[in-house]
Amino acid sequence: MGDRLQRIQEAFSDPVHAAWFCLGVLGTLVFNSRFYVQWYASEREKRSVVPVAFWYLSSIGALILLVYAVHEQSPNGALSFSLNSVIYSRNLVHIWREKGTLTRTRSIAFQSLVALVTGVAVAIVLLIWWREIEHTRDKLPTDAVANWMWIAVGVMGNLMFAARFIIQWIATELNRKSTMPNIFWHISVVAAFLQCASFTAQREWLYALGPIINVPVYMRNLWLIYRHPERAQGATGTA
Repeated sequence: MGDRLQRIQEAFSDPVHAAWFCLGVLGTLVFNSRFYVQWYASEREKRSVVPVAFWYLSSIGALILLVYAVHEQSPNGALSFSLNSVIYSRNLVHIWREKGTLTRTRSIAFQSLVALVTGVAVAIVLLIWWREIEHTRDKLPTDAVANWMWIAVGVMGNLMFAARFIIQWIATELNRKSTMPNIFWHISVVAAFLQCASFTAQREWLYALGPIINVPVYMRNLWLIYRHPERAQGATGTA
């Protein structure tokens, strides 16, 4: 606890460090508020639904946290927020198309922008991981093994988080509208604990906080789905 407080005090003693810390906090709040917005919408509907705001908050929060990961040179942080904008944007495309607000020109422009951002993000991730490899060469073998072990745990969590949205993406493309399958919430619970353990071991506290604070939301969605299975078909929502 003392080490954490010292790091926070050091961060706020420098205006630049303080600004970066505040950016990380902002990204964490924006990105993780999406599930609480989703929770509120689900409680109002008495079934598991996903409002449009979920995808806007996801996109904005992911971009902010990617920038923060670059500053922190966090391998798992960068990996976590590099590719997910593709899935968020595809959901928005289907939602806009369903509402009749998406023209062909806007669709091409928006998806081209997403492709550009994703390409830059992938390049950044590769650079950060290369630097991490270089950095661990100077560590003692036992420290290097421990470091990569926890990174591997985080990668496993990342893969599971990615898998849930890939499944969601497939379901969305098949139905031609934004759809949230029930398995999404099961995977979310397991991945959250893996991510939290990895980021905590690496003392990346803002990234560790995000996954764990969403667990109650995941559990509540599972409760609503199994409490009212007849009303949880696809667990969709476009409100």
